[in-house]
Amino acid sequence: MAEVFQFEIVTPEKRVVDTAATEAQIPGKNGYLGVLPGHAPLITELAVGEITFRSDSGEQRLAVASGFAEVLPDKVTVLAETAERPEEINVERVRKAKERAEQWLAGAQTEADVERALDALHRAEVRLRVAGKS
Repeated sequence: MAEVFQFEIVTPEKRVVDTAATEAQIPGKNGYLGVLPGHAPLITELAVGEITFRSDSGEQRLAVASGFAEVLPDKVTVLAETAERPEEINVERVRKAKERAEQWLAGAQTEADVERALDALHRAEVRLRVAGKS
């Protein structure tokens, strides 16, 4: 069994990560998925969350939102709507987005408004955590 797998994260704008990794944790719709070399093949829908992976550069973290991941024994491909490294996150902007989501949640009139506000709040919290500013 190989000791690494090829790990790629791609958004509509760019290839964010393309490296050899020894492990990864991916936020799936039904919970986090741990991946090691030789993992059984699967496809999963992504949730808003944090991807962490280990490579020769050490552990790296990214905030991701929506998309899909394909896991093969020797390659993992993540197709995400957004993927941000900690240094790419505008913390002040995210804090304002979090405040707006909290206000939206407080004034929500329908179940759909509550769900959208909670999603926006969760996305902001993940981005702040990845940026190290939660």
